[in-house]
Amino acid sequence: MTRITIIGCGVVGAAIAYELSRRGGLEVTVCDRAAPGQGATAAALGVAMAVISHKVKGRNWRLREQSLNRYQTLLPELEALTGQPIQRNTQGILSLCFDAEELPRWRSLQQIRQGQGYRLELWEPEQVRDRCPHLRTDGVSAGIFSPQDFQVNPTDLTQALVAGAATNGVDFRLQQPVVGFDTGAEGLCTAVHTQQQTIPTDAIVLSAGLGTLPLTTTLAQPTAIGPVLGQGLRLHLDSPLGKPDFQPVVNGHDIHLVPLGGGDYWVGATVEFPPETSLDEALAMQPEAERLEQVRLGAIAHCPALATGTVTDRWVGLRPRPQGQAAPVIQPLAGYRNIWLATGHYRNGVLLAPATALAVRDLLV
Repeated sequence: MTRITIIGCGVVGAAIAYELSRRGGLEVTVCDRAAPGQGATAAALGVAMAVISHKVKGRNWRLREQSLNRYQTLLPELEALTGQPIQRNTQGILSLCFDAEELPRWRSLQQIRQGQGYRLELWEPEQVRDRCPHLRTDGVSAGIFSPQDFQVNPTDLTQALVAGAATNGVDFRLQQPVVGFDTGAEGLCTAVHTQQQTIPTDAIVLSAGLGTLPLTTTLAQPTAIGPVLGQGLRLHLDSPLGKPDFQPVVNGHDIHLVPLGGGDYWVGATVEFPPETSLDEALAMQPEAERLEQVRLGAIAHCPALATGTVTDRWVGLRPRPQGQAAPVIQPLAGYRNIWLATGHYRNGVLLAPATALAVRDLLV
């Protein structure tokens, strides 16, 4: 039986563990220094922008399309297997376009998606006001609506993936930091060492996000993954915005408004901080009132009713962004025959987790 060790139990590592657990002849172990989904996954909003993305060919689009297709079966499959509900919003994504010069590009994308079998609707400002009366359309040139894109709660998803994988026999060694490896002269790693134990292995998948650099440095093949700050907040309103029966995710000026039900909404955006910020300094960062207020005001600019909302939660997190290569990194680790990288998903970890898991499965099996 082939022994596979996955290092990292965010949404990507958990998805890899689950897909491998569905194949026979594998003994899968997952290690993480913390509980599942405590890194970049905990800071994600889970907005899956596939069809509405301007990626239309090559690896970037292929991964998005594979994930979009797998999600159709994955979510109900996990709920049936684990009995755990996974919160999600399947009412589509509406992106507000404020620059009329961008409209030809959106129309071109609409034609491409039609040829690929996907819907993408371009709404006039009047249509935006009719469908979403809670939105201010001053300065809006169009609304781009993607009914097949969606949002899924990253924590619910990760916990369900872990539970499903565990049901299928995956062994989780959580809160056990990896401290070393046994490596041979022929480019093979034969064991993973945690602070508590040694895990013999035939193959390793590094899916550790910002932990990638220190791990690969230990393996003498440093792979640079840099931190990008993401901040968000949760708002509660006494009643849902707009029409209760139509609550899509809204994106305006790169700020997401995510309906959660019951008058609750996530508001979030990614803010890239200066490159001189070190990883240790970034990891120590706390939610910043000034930046979060900018995010809140940015959301209020196109959804004024949010001004009456009560802030019930705030958070800050770091997204892993590859340095010097495209995101994500899904490839063998240079110098090794049995170590693979599945990391550096930047802002698309939740969206690309299923496709990454399938790609890693195909590399290993």
